[in-house]
Amino acid sequence: MDTEQLHAPEDTSPLGRSRADVLDMLRAADGPLGVREVAQRTGLHPNTARFHLEALTEASLAVRETEDRETPGRPRIGYRAAADGPAGRRRYRLLAEMLTSLIAGTTPAPGKAAADAGREWGAYLTEQPPPYQKLSAKEALGKLTAVMEELGFSPQAEAGDGDGQFRLCLRQCPFREVAERHQDVICSLHLGLMRGALDRMRSPLTADGLDPFVEPSLCVARLSERENPGEREPAAGSR
Repeated sequence: MDTEQLHAPEDTSPLGRSRADVLDMLRAADGPLGVREVAQRTGLHPNTARFHLEALTEASLAVRETEDRETPGRPRIGYRAAADGPAGRRRYRLLAEMLTSLIAGTTPAPGKAAADAGREWGAYLTEQPPPYQKLSAKEALGKLTAVMEELGFSPQAEAGDGDGQFRLCLRQCPFREVAERHQDVICSLHLGLMRGALDRMRSPLTADGLDPFVEPSLCVARLSERENPGEREPAAGSR
């Protein structure tokens, strides 16, 4: 493995629309903003807003603060944009490579472990619809597309010819360099994430599989309408 590549600066592309919007909001605010404030102003799910705020904090672009309270109760956590400084953005490609290789090398079934973790995170980052509200396949596909976009992909949904089959084309994988060496872990993680998101929204769609690198910068998720939308999808880990 080329160690120079691991330490080289990462892709300098923008943060992604939603995360950049959150950062711009912090920069424009008069003081620290809480997770719920950011979620309300951006229309994001609170868990997704927290995900972006924590990512900005880890990248040294935002600072987490605990505000003092004069009355009893849990202190409020706020976030503000970090002042410009020499530290710059932190780089996490080497850490991602180290942790992925650890899972691949020490876990008996690394693909399943990654898929299970992805499923939990997919459910965590997805908003559940109100009770008794049923999504159409088109609505579910739109929501899944939004989830993957929030995570840094450039997704594009494609419907079949009325046969209940769908495709979600995923470009600009945020972990592409690591996935090229550890497809079983990274691609299983992403497949599990989509399955967890679809389960959380009680979707009529199921993620049947993920075809990695059908083109150098394109992976394709295969989706279909499930016969019993209330049931969970099969155990994750298979592609």
